[in-house]
Amino acid sequence: MDPIPVAKRAAQIEYAIRDVVVPATELEKQGHKILKLNIGDPLAYPGLPTPTHMIKAFQESLERQENGYSHSYGIPLLRQGIATSEQNKGWECTEDDVYVCHGVTEALQIVFAAVLQEGDKVLSPGPHYPPYMTYPPLFGGSTVEYRMDSQNGWYPDLDDIRSKMDDSVRLIVLINPNNPTGGIADERIISGILEIASEWPNCIIIADEIYDGLNFEGNHISMAGAATSAGSSVPVLTMNGVSKVYYAPGWRIGYMAFYDPANRLSLIRDGIERLLRSRLCASTPAQMGYLAGLSSDDGWMDSYRQKLLQQRDYCMQRISSIEGLRAQTPGGAFYLFIELTHPRWKQDDKQFVLDLLHQEKVLMVHGSGFSPEFGKGFVRMVYLPDIEVLEDAFDRIERFLSSS
Repeated sequence: MDPIPVAKRAAQIEYAIRDVVVPATELEKQGHKILKLNIGDPLAYPGLPTPTHMIKAFQESLERQENGYSHSYGIPLLRQGIATSEQNKGWECTEDDVYVCHGVTEALQIVFAAVLQEGDKVLSPGPHYPPYMTYPPLFGGSTVEYRMDSQNGWYPDLDDIRSKMDDSVRLIVLINPNNPTGGIADERIISGILEIASEWPNCIIIADEIYDGLNFEGNHISMAGAATSAGSSVPVLTMNGVSKVYYAPGWRIGYMAFYDPANRLSLIRDGIERLLRSRLCASTPAQMGYLAGLSSDDGWMDSYRQKLLQQRDYCMQRISSIEGLRAQTPGGAFYLFIELTHPRWKQDDKQFVLDLLHQEKVLMVHGSGFSPEFGKGFVRMVYLPDIEVLEDAFDRIERFLSSS
């Protein structure tokens, strides 16, 4: 009998970061040990554990039997804690402006479901985090990529954004710091995107700031804070959560926060609230763990950042010494987006990743998985492992390139 058909919306989904795990898993089944530099999960590597005070709060919540449903928009104490955190970034966020979700990925799905209709567009950086390409078609929309300047700090190309704007663009996305490049958006870029969006009355900005506490330049600019300073009425949806800066990705707690001084999102907010109620709530104990992170001293983050910086700088030193690789120093997050300059591989980043995996047992992610146009010829790696592991990985990469 023929197989029962699958819906096209599911069959067409690709998620490069995890898709490359499939062949790696097969090699592991054969007894090979893989050096995994593919996934941005700090807990996959030793030395960057979730802080004990957050774990304790999670455990104590369980012991108090806080295992029931929370409010669909999030526990009020957590919503207030998030609002206070956002206020410290320069804008008047209130508890009612905050909605807690199963990570930023669920927040994005809910926003796309509430905003997009057939033929609408999302303008997203290229390269970008894959769900920005994957999710919009599920809700009738499509993603158009704007160019990030690979030769100049991976800054968004404002002229390219402007040239791609029309009435069908409902959302402009800024990931700051960027995944996968680690690029930082400065004041000129933030102001430019606000100015462009202000010219299109039905356009909303999504500010994905999940890596804001991993800005090594110390110059993070909140999009909502910048909009407040400029007196802009452009709506901004800030996305953030516990996964990266607080090193608890498996807890799956994120949020969206509304900057909407002119109340232009009243209908969309109603739609989002309806969707949130229909899916019940995020994990109650995990919300309490996140609250402990927000409300406690964050001095522990300094040692984590220093560890990441040492590992980043080691990677940059190794890349500069290997013929066939080139990279710009990332200002934030924990990724390197490495250009393949080797003549054999610069046009085939995916095959590079697969051959490197099979020959040297090092797992990275092909850049074209983050953007077929703007990521081609690059690979992404994380610099979360200890330097000893990174040293081994680069020795293998160098050996692979020299034999190509």
